[in-house]
Amino acid sequence: MRRYSPCRFVRAAVALFAIGLLCGCEMPGQTTAKVPRIGFLAIGSREGRAFLIEGFLRGLREHGYVEGRNILIEYRFSEGRNERLPELAVELVTLKVDLILASGSPASLAASQATRTIPIVMGSLAADPIETGLITSLAHPGGNITGMTEMAAQLGAKRLELLKQIMPAVSRVAILLEPA
Repeated sequence: MRRYSPCRFVRAAVALFAIGLLCGCEMPGQTTAKVPRIGFLAIGSREGRAFLIEGFLRGLREHGYVEGRNILIEYRFSEGRNERLPELAVELVTLKVDLILASGSPASLAASQATRTIPIVMGSLAADPIETGLITSLAHPGGNITGMTEMAAQLGAKRLELLKQIMPAVSRVAILLEPA
């Protein structure tokens, strides 16, 4: 039996979000197929985000997209200077990317401030997307933003509620927690 780690699940889910949004990139009546272009905006460095990039590329390949062949990716990293993220987000908007994949809360905020029309997929979001103003609600995000959040503590009650719906007889639940 194959085991899936939470990181692998997140990478696959973000790739599927991006693929779903890219499905509408080709315009009716085009004589040549447009190669979709993704803007990848992230905190840190390419090396620090290598595991996410590899998972994202793997997910794209599983759905027939190969970087440089039938999909282009414009990478932008803050390199430890998150104050650069708004400028980097504007660069991606100026390049007219079809979608922005924003990795990290500061990158998601910068992307949302740079565009209201280009679809944004947020990933590795540690902040509450409602409190930060990125979305209006978890059920109906609204606007041009979708994705995943890592709000583990904030979603604890909802997870217990769902567990109880799936397994009504459950009377005890253990939680393993990394205190750091």
